[in-house]
Amino acid sequence: MCSRCSRYALRGAYPTIVAAAALAVAVGLGSACSSNGAATGAPTAASAPAQPSATPAAPAVPTTAGGTPDRPFGPRTKETGCLARDGLQDRACTPGAILPAATAAEICRSGYSSSVRDVPSQLKQEVYRSYEVVERTAGEYEVDHLVSLELGGSNDIANLWPEAAEPRPGFHEKDQVENFLHEQVCRGATPLAEAQRTIATDWLSVYRSLPPSVRKP
Repeated sequence: MCSRCSRYALRGAYPTIVAAAALAVAVGLGSACSSNGAATGAPTAASAPAQPSATPAAPAVPTTAGGTPDRPFGPRTKETGCLARDGLQDRACTPGAILPAATAAEICRSGYSSSVRDVPSQLKQEVYRSYEVVERTAGEYEVDHLVSLELGGSNDIANLWPEAAEPRPGFHEKDQVENFLHEQVCRGATPLAEAQRTIATDWLSVYRSLPPSVRKP
């Protein structure tokens, strides 16, 4: 999906993205806590998360059963008869895939997504065939990167699916999730590996939990 790396200002908030059975993004008033857990006040500019270093090695993404470094969320076990349901991809066909060497510093550089984008028309047609999308109109579908390029996703077919615009939320709304998570990673508020797993597992839960300042109608 086309990367929209617009920045959203989240005043006084340092969201934490939690990847669990039911994913949610907990966004609240930021506060610095003492060792006993008592709030000691909102964070100041001096305590804001540091920008990612330019040289760190890419963190290892914990793999599920059968996962590999480039497909850490599981293998692609089905190639035909794929079916998207309720705004989510068929996980057997599209488990998600990443570029293992990509670091937060790299994906936060301007122009990164366009530098790694490589989905030829032949591959797009293969994606549509696997999901049995025979007829479509302009703007009805988009061959989407499940883990977006701006989050270190790859062009592997295991990371691609034909996402519909309607019913909403559709691919336009997923763009908002991608931009939000990218912002969080680049601010140092969310580890890259956590953001990748979150969007690969259930991006809709993240979308529904976005703060009003980020979520657009």
